[in-house]
Amino acid sequence: MPMNPATLLAAGFAWLGRYGTQGFALSIFLGLALPQFSAMARPALPVTIFCFTTVVFIRLDLRVTAGLLRRPARLVAACAWLIAAPVLLIGGALFLAGRESLDPGIVLGLALMGAAPPIMSSPAVAILYGFEPSLIIASVIVTTIASPLIAPVLVELLAGAAVPLDRASLMLRLLIFIGGGMAVAISLRLWLGLERIRAMKANLDGFGVLMYFIFAIAAMDGVTAAALAQPRLVLFVLACVFGVSAAGLVSTWLVLRILKAPDRFMIGYGTGQRNMGLLVAALGAGVSPTTFLFFALAQFPIYLLPWLLGGLASRIRHREAADGR
Repeated sequence: MPMNPATLLAAGFAWLGRYGTQGFALSIFLGLALPQFSAMARPALPVTIFCFTTVVFIRLDLRVTAGLLRRPARLVAACAWLIAAPVLLIGGALFLAGRESLDPGIVLGLALMGAAPPIMSSPAVAILYGFEPSLIIASVIVTTIASPLIAPVLVELLAGAAVPLDRASLMLRLLIFIGGGMAVAISLRLWLGLERIRAMKANLDGFGVLMYFIFAIAAMDGVTAAALAQPRLVLFVLACVFGVSAAGLVSTWLVLRILKAPDRFMIGYGTGQRNMGLLVAALGAGVSPTTFLFFALAQFPIYLLPWLLGGLASRIRHREAADGR
């Protein structure tokens, strides 16, 4: 018998979910290969960000989170590190390089990267790697909820007076984004129930891959043209964003010994991979072309590292399994 459209759609999402890390890597190159659609897809950026936010809140296991809150040392350490470490890393780099020596659009891009919460896909990456995701999910939730109050202050701190910023407007827009995502997630949790949501794991993974594909096309608006017109600028920004990713992962691995290896790995991943899209979407027309280019190029480690780090994650998983026997 032919399958109905809803069943076909669910099967398609499940298939995408099984190839999540490859899908993340492929989607950014498809975005570059389809520049003619980038400008058309750019208005969809806020929609995809909203979907990411909603899915993370949907997947939150309240019982596991309650357990973390009863013994909060790990959660407090993870959240404090996820907020402070990027600010220290990027703030230190800006101090050494000198803000005045950089394009204001680059400075704002670095400030948004340092102030943003961890990328929403961090829990999905943990699940794809086979890690227990409760700590990274709770950490992303807590830091994202706190971001309307914290992120505007950190952006202003990192960017300095050279980059004007309407802190109150940014705070209000972040509250609308995050509060709206929470409201939709709560409604869906009440409607579907936690057991059904757990059973939809592969479907939700696949939906995330689809959203990231759309996001990639939208984020790549103008990147191909910039690479041809300003190759040195593009290479400089790529060096910056991959450098922050590496520094975040390595510093977390060395410092957060309180955490188990899989949790340390994922908190390190989240330290270097930041949800700049949330702040870019909230800023709207206030983002300059140079800052948008920085944001677009910052997606390369986000899309490529789940695939590139797969072997390292597998070794960590196998080692933990062996130690647990």
